[in-house]
Amino acid sequence: MTDAKPLILVVDDDRLVLATVVAGLKQAGFDIIEADNGDDAILLARKHKPPLALLDMRMHGKSGMEVARYLAANTDTGFMFLSAFGDSDIIDEATRLGALGYLVKPLDVKQIVPAVRAALERIQERAVEQPRRVGRPPTLQASGGSPRDQHIAIGILMERLRLDDERALEALRAQARSEGRSVDEIAASMVEAANRLNSIPR
Repeated sequence: MTDAKPLILVVDDDRLVLATVVAGLKQAGFDIIEADNGDDAILLARKHKPPLALLDMRMHGKSGMEVARYLAANTDTGFMFLSAFGDSDIIDEATRLGALGYLVKPLDVKQIVPAVRAALERIQERAVEQPRRVGRPPTLQASGGSPRDQHIAIGILMERLRLDDERALEALRAQARSEGRSVDEIAASMVEAANRLNSIPR
C-alpha cells in the first residue's frame, strides 16, 4: 500500500449531487476527477486511468450504463453506480458488467466513503490474486451471497430504518445471528425480497 491518494472519477449530471459527492470524497482523503456527462467521463477515464469510477445510472446523453460498458471493454477501471433504489433489472445488468457496488440516492457521505474504500480493497485484492487483463476489470462473484448483495442490503436498511452505514451493517449482522445464518445469506434474501416487491405491477 502506497501513501498516494486513490484517484476516483465521479460522474453525475446533477451538479448538486456531483458537488456533494466530490466534496465528501475529498474530505475523506481521495483525489477526485469529475464529469457531468458520459462523453467527458470516458475521456477522463482514458487519460487518467483511475482505479475506480462512480457513475450516475441515468444521465442525459450517454448513461452510466453505457459508460460502464466502455470501461469494462476497454479499461481496467472498476466502477460503482449511483442511482435511486429499486430497479432490479438495472442492478442485474450492472452486476453482469462487473459493478463493484450500487449506492442508493439520496446519497449520504457516511454511506459513500466505506463503500468506495471496500471497492478499492476488492480491486487491490484481485490485482494480487490474478494477472491484470485488459478489458476485464474486477467483477462481483455471482454466487448466492456477494459483496454487491451486502451493499444493497445495507442501502435498504439505511433507507427503510433511517440508519447510518455502521448501524445498518450491525443490524444486518444481528439479523444473521438471530436466524443462525451467514450475513451473505441474509443479504441475498433481502435483495431477493426487494426485487420481488419491485417487480409487482403498480
